[in-house]
Amino acid sequence: MGFAHNNVLHANHFRKDWQRRVRTWFDQPGRKLRRRNARKTKAAALGVRPLSLLRPAVRGQTVRYNRKLREGRGFTLGELKEAGVGRKEARSVGIVVDHRRRNLSEEGKKLNVERLVAYKQKLIVFPRKAGKAKKGDSSTEDLSATTSRVTLPLPESFPAEAPRKITAEEREFEAFKTLRTARANARHEGARKARAAKKEEEEAAKKK
Repeated sequence: MGFAHNNVLHANHFRKDWQRRVRTWFDQPGRKLRRRNARKTKAAALGVRPLSLLRPAVRGQTVRYNRKLREGRGFTLGELKEAGVGRKEARSVGIVVDHRRRNLSEEGKKLNVERLVAYKQKLIVFPRKAGKAKKGDSSTEDLSATTSRVTLPLPESFPAEAPRKITAEEREFEAFKTLRTARANARHEGARKARAAKKEEEEAAKKK
């Protein structure tokens, strides 16, 4: 590697102690095992409770992701009220409550109310003291039933529609023309209203 003109020669140190500065990942298998053991310990400590808390099904943000359903932070107070669950009771049976969230659509609210009702039907509440059941605890028959610790799965974001034949009405429908007409009507609505109002005023003035 040559250098042109009367410049200072480079004194680059390429033989530094790089092994001391490099970030290694040799502890990854050990970490994996440690995490697995921690999950086992936590699951054993939870007893018969579900492994994770129940969270609502919400849409992703922005047009790019709103077709996707994901788990939200917590259920709204409105959803809990419709499902017949108190906010304090919800927290005691593994349901997360988010007092900040608002329901922006009836469909989303209905979906989460159904999710809560399904969870309530499957829920088994054991009494604190054996043989001394209190209000809200499950019956003796329910206590002896087989239990599952898996959380309710999220519903399908868009249920698949079964294939069918195209109807004659659908064949005759002109989508592009309908859209153009709707856009034009929306664009000229204000001007048409103003024109009609002016015409009415003129007619009223003539009658006088």
